[in-house]
Order: sequence, then structure tokens, then C-alpha cells
Amino acid sequence: MRREELEHLLRSASTIAERRDVLVLGSQSILGTYDEDDLPEATTMSIEADLAFLDDDDQAIADRVDGFIGEDSQFHRTHGYYGQGVAVSVAILPDGWSERLVIVEGSNTQPGRGLCLEPHDLVIAKLIAYREKDFEFAIALIGARLVDVTLLLERLAQTSTAAPIQAERVRVWLQRNAC
Repeated sequence: MRREELEHLLRSASTIAERRDVLVLGSQSILGTYDEDDLPEATTMSIEADLAFLDDDDQAIADRVDGFIGEDSQFHRTHGYYGQGVAVSVAILPDGWSERLVIVEGSNTQPGRGLCLEPHDLVIAKLIAYREKDFEFAIALIGARLVDVTLLLERLAQTSTAAPIQAERVRVWLQRNAC
């Protein structure tokens, strides 16, 4: 995905949801901090962005967004990418993540703006999910020196909502694969 595609999704999701703020939880959140030309290919291959809303406890807004611009929608068939409406609770994030959000806002996102995860918070959430594609994503960012392993370990220690076994396996993975 390219930044302009993410901005299009933000504009569309904001309009559908009638909300200014659209939280980007998945891998494409990295586009809030880095331009796609500065990122390893493994980090921008996805054609979907996980979009959530902070005031959507019952996930009704996410479901509406998913219906209009989600997988297999007319939007997806037309543009070749899509926005997956999700609940904020799908991500296990380090404490304080909401104070570190990266804002994506401009004429291409209006009437909305994107709230993207800070890269270290994003990588921790991906590693806690513990999927092969998430390991590849993390390795690509670590290898490109776009995230710092020491800071990742600090953020992991600050992830109070992770089960101890989840945190331990991520710590071991980081020590084996990134140190």
C-alpha cells in the first residue's frame, strides 16, 4: 500500500463513520511515520488497512465501514485495496500508546485524519499477534534500522495487557532474531 492509498481509505472511512479520527492498527500504520519509498517492500505489501474508532465499543461503526470499503466490496474491486473495520481491542498495545500516535492529516484525508501507531508500538502489537507475516514485518523494520530493538524490549515490558506467556515468547523471539 502507498501513503496516498491509505489517505484515500482514511477519507472514505471518516465519511462513512461520520467521525474525524480513524485509528490505523495494522501494518499500514507504518505509513504514518515513513514514506513507502523509505520502507522495505515487506512492510508495504498488504492491500488492506485495519481501521478502528475509539468510540466504537460495540463495533457498529467498524462494521459499517467494513461493509462499504472492506474486503470484496465495490471499493475493493474498484481500487484494489480495502479498509478492514476492526475493534480497537483486537490489538494488544504497550501502555501509553495513545499518547504516541502519529497523526496523518491533510487535504487528502479530509474530512478525517488518521491516527497511526508509533512504529515501536506497532511492532510490539504485531509480534504479540505472533504470526509469520508479523515476524517478517518486524525483521524488515529492524533490518532497515527503522525501529530499535532496545526500545522494542522496553515497550514490551510496558505491555501490561499481554499475557505473561505472550510477552515472554516475544522477548525470546526478539533476543534470538534481532539482537
